[in-house]
Amino acid sequence: MSDFTQADHDEPRWAPVLAILGVFAFLEVLPHHVYALPRWISYAVLVAAIVPMVLVTLSSENAVWLRIEHVAIMLLASVYAGNTAAELGDMVGIITVHPPETRSVSLLTSSFTIWITNVLTFSLLYWQIDADGPARIARGTAGRPDWLFPQASALESAAPDWRPLYFDYLSLAFNTATAFSPTDVLPLTRRAKGLMMLESAIALLTLVLVAARAVNVIP
Repeated sequence: MSDFTQADHDEPRWAPVLAILGVFAFLEVLPHHVYALPRWISYAVLVAAIVPMVLVTLSSENAVWLRIEHVAIMLLASVYAGNTAAELGDMVGIITVHPPETRSVSLLTSSFTIWITNVLTFSLLYWQIDADGPARIARGTAGRPDWLFPQASALESAAPDWRPLYFDYLSLAFNTATAFSPTDVLPLTRRAKGLMMLESAIALLTLVLVAARAVNVIP
């Protein structure tokens, strides 16, 4: 059996599965002022992303499922990113058009949900695109890395078999949405820089235009 078909090289999928379910749950809680896509598409994409991840874990011949997983998660993240941008645009519209006194609690709840959804969505994107995906990283056939993690440049401080897992990308997404700039992980490619700029822009708009205005109008 080749290394590519050995499932024991792959990281556990429970963390990204929980992230996907978390994104979906927050989207359900978010007040739906704008529908970027019909709701049934969200359900379909959710199932399409989780099923191959489960099969990657359970199957010993998972080369095909790894490819399907990559496509499904990229599709899921794209749908969620588009929906988040549409919801954020609607929240900005509420601030500028409707009387703010009647929407303060809704704006606070929505801004928090958009921010969390933004972090979880981009963590999935970072996880899937870095060095051509987690499957290649696990098997030592990764391409050019998109991010430089501190463990990679300080090998004496890291475990001999260290490699970035989903939680590392979740931390990267959280720091990007909080600090609006790279912290301990440095982007190396243009697509990495572009994604981080987009995530920071969504987080900045959410916190400054929505959350700040909502706090300002609370009695």
